[in-house]
Amino acid sequence: MTMNLAMVTIDCAEPRELAKFWTKALNAEVAQDHDGQFMMLTWAGGPALALQQVPEEHTGKNRVHLDMHTDDREGEVNRLVDAGATIVDEQTLPGIAWTVLADPAGNVFCVGQQD
Repeated sequence: MTMNLAMVTIDCAEPRELAKFWTKALNAEVAQDHDGQFMMLTWAGGPALALQQVPEEHTGKNRVHLDMHTDDREGEVNRLVDAGATIVDEQTLPGIAWTVLADPAGNVFCVGQQD
């Protein structure tokens, strides 16, 4: 039996509003919109990203988060901040550095670059 990662789902209060950020961030398009309660975004080179409406507010740290990698971390971080993200933290380990950001709904994700 084989299994592949097909989609990552983010719970949020307003999927359509959050889709505005993630379509810009990932150069994605809305592939499905189910009355604004569940949306699926797709783009070349990755699994789908779903935004699912939930009634409760986001509290605390994400248990799972997205990690993106790039050859131009500073440029991508600036682009994402311009699109609505906020910088949460900067981290480095030997051979890699990453910026922790939050999307407009407070979901944390990272943008990393290897040395």
